[in-house]
Amino acid sequence: MPQGIRTITLSLPFKMGSVNCYLIETDTGYVLTDTGCSKRYADLERELERAGCKPGNLQVIILTHGDFDHTGNAAYLREKFGAKIAMHDDDAGMVERRNMFWNRNKSNIFIRVITPILFGFGKSQRFSPDIFVEDGYDLSGYGLDARVLHIRGHSRGSIGILTADAGLICGDLFENTDKPSLNSIMDDVAVANVSVEKLRKLSIKRVYPGHGEPFPMEVLLENNR
Repeated sequence: MPQGIRTITLSLPFKMGSVNCYLIETDTGYVLTDTGCSKRYADLERELERAGCKPGNLQVIILTHGDFDHTGNAAYLREKFGAKIAMHDDDAGMVERRNMFWNRNKSNIFIRVITPILFGFGKSQRFSPDIFVEDGYDLSGYGLDARVLHIRGHSRGSIGILTADAGLICGDLFENTDKPSLNSIMDDVAVANVSVEKLRKLSIKRVYPGHGEPFPMEVLLENNR
């Protein structure tokens, strides 16, 4: 059973804010959700070791989606900590091809070129996931009483982790940089709203966003009526 969700907040380049990684200690080791930008690997590693997570006891790295500010240290941690990487197949091409816009709606060519440079996602950060997870995927095999939810909108392969005590690690579907709300950057707003309606039915108590402080789900639902 989980002993609690620990937030690890890492800064983004050029004072662009911060991104959250979440570490969960279980009876058999640790589960890490997201990994921050590659330029912050030393900060992340220091926080992991401070929490007791060391090479050999990190069982799996679960990526909520393929953006470089969430996946930047995944390859590094897999090599050093011996953990497998899990994510949804729909976003795998982002990290395999070094292209955050691989399966998204078209964007400005300048943004496509500058993004991997900005977030430090070079050839050494490329990787192929070890595990592909789908909606309903049971995480008990890693000592975690939780399941995966496919919550599209920010990207096609965006997922969340719903714990047995009704906590939701939501990636970038929601944010709390100003107040709890739908993320301001969406690939498909209509699909994101379908994901929100899906979550309304699950009696979620607390949300752990990719950006900003955790918050009660009821606050978000009130803001998103």
